[in-house]
Amino acid sequence: MCGRSTGSGHHLLHSSRFYFVVIFICIVGPISAIKSPLAAETTSGLSSFVKVSKVMAPKATAAATALDSSSSSSVLRELKETIRSQASEIDRLREALSSATSPTRKSTPAAGGVGHAGHHHGGAASSSAGEDYKLKPFYTVARERVGWLSFFICTLSLTAMIMNGFEHTLSRQIELAYFVPLLAGHGGNTGGQAVGTVLSALSSGAVTRGDAFGVIAKEAASGLTMGVVLGAFVGPIAHYVMGISRHVSTVVSATFPLLSAIAATLGSALPFVCVALGLNPAVIAAPAMTSFVDVTGLLCYFLLANKIFKLFGLEL
Repeated sequence: MCGRSTGSGHHLLHSSRFYFVVIFICIVGPISAIKSPLAAETTSGLSSFVKVSKVMAPKATAAATALDSSSSSSVLRELKETIRSQASEIDRLREALSSATSPTRKSTPAAGGVGHAGHHHGGAASSSAGEDYKLKPFYTVARERVGWLSFFICTLSLTAMIMNGFEHTLSRQIELAYFVPLLAGHGGNTGGQAVGTVLSALSSGAVTRGDAFGVIAKEAASGLTMGVVLGAFVGPIAHYVMGISRHVSTVVSATFPLLSAIAATLGSALPFVCVALGLNPAVIAAPAMTSFVDVTGLLCYFLLANKIFKLFGLEL
């Protein structure tokens, strides 16, 4: 029994192994048949891609290089065009500047660098005037000025006539003579400030001939204000410190505002008058202002003295 069972067991074991091998061959065989074409196809595809990549890589590199070179050339082309346009613009501006500066330099000697044609080019006109002055010899400068100084000396002789006309007043109130140099100097200083300010503004182009009325009115108001302030100090100092009589100190205090206003008005108006007449204000305005201020200031001083002395009950 045992031998039979053992023989049958071995028989069954060999049968099962046989069936297992048959089943394995039946299953694995088709799968291998299916897998081998796919692997072959995949391998052939990869090899084709590698070949295409090797062929296309140099072409792609060449295309990128060409693209970079084309973009660089376009940038350089645009830069060159920009440089050419800037150079042409600079040349055009130079031509415009030279054409605008030429008439200004021609008009400089006639108007002393502050004429109407040079208002918008004050720096160029001033430079040209400075160069002209450096090239002039001393005798040319003296010849240009001596004529005007001779004329102003004649006008200053009017002060002697005014002093002679009020000789009787001076003989009765000799203290008035003490302040004649003071008032003449103050008038010249006030007018000189106005002349210098207006000449500087005209030469720089800050003001033009059309601004004359406003400039003169402002300078006149400024002169009047300064005269009131200074007269309020000088009169009391003359009376309490110097021992001058009250009526003469009052005359001096009253003359300062009027004299300052006249000097500032003339000092600001004369440069505009010289420019309008085509004269050189740098040579004419200051001495003309000094001469006119001396004459008008002295006349106002004595006229005010006569009026104020009468208010104090003094008979002259």
